[in-house]
Amino acid sequence: MTLAYSTLKFLSTPILHSLYQHEIIGLENIPQGPVIIASNHLAFCDSVFIPLALDRPINFLAKSDYFTTSGVKGRAMAKFFTSMGQLPMDRSGGVKSQESLARGLRVLEAGGILGIYPEGTRSPDGRGYRPKVGVARLALESGVSVVPVGQIGTDLVQPLGTNRPHLRNHGQKITIRTIFGKPLDFSSRSHEAHLFSVQREIADRVGVAIRELSGQEYVDVYADAVKKLMASDSLTAEQAVNRLCAECP
Repeated sequence: MTLAYSTLKFLSTPILHSLYQHEIIGLENIPQGPVIIASNHLAFCDSVFIPLALDRPINFLAKSDYFTTSGVKGRAMAKFFTSMGQLPMDRSGGVKSQESLARGLRVLEAGGILGIYPEGTRSPDGRGYRPKVGVARLALESGVSVVPVGQIGTDLVQPLGTNRPHLRNHGQKITIRTIFGKPLDFSSRSHEAHLFSVQREIADRVGVAIRELSGQEYVDVYADAVKKLMASDSLTAEQAVNRLCAECP
């Protein structure tokens, strides 16, 4: 745990607990030693409330944009996220994505906690989208358990379309629930780590476990594809989903 991480957590915990009701459920499900924390992703502050729930530090795989923005602001942002234990995750695929996953594996090899959002990006409309296979590759290659997490209420703190935090919802104090599920052990499948069909199966199982905790409706397309279509064609999330589903074989 870096000094910056421990200091910020020490200072922010009482402040955030005074502003929001944070209910933490299932901490007993987190094993000692290395573990992958796999959560749904409703808002940026998911990466705040999950660490608040844990006694041990967590390293999140965060989008690489946080580390590559140019200028003084970009350098300051990169330094901040690095000091907080965030790891750049390149989502373009190929060698760059493999290098990002390798950073996560090193955290697990050192006995740490690695956080990942299997959907790869924030939900565009609050629903649960098809998980990427990165979480499966990490679990299979490391042999460590995956603890699914359901985050509920963070989208009220930061509603869709804004990063500005809200303190109230209809005049009431906002309740955030961080629910840790039973660990999922895929170590018996490690010899099949190279098979995409196995990666797909395990990623889907993790996604199901997360949605059972979060109560989200499932959408069988990738969230980043929906967001790209929303931006390029000025569509709503529902319209983009419908178009993508119509194009599916």
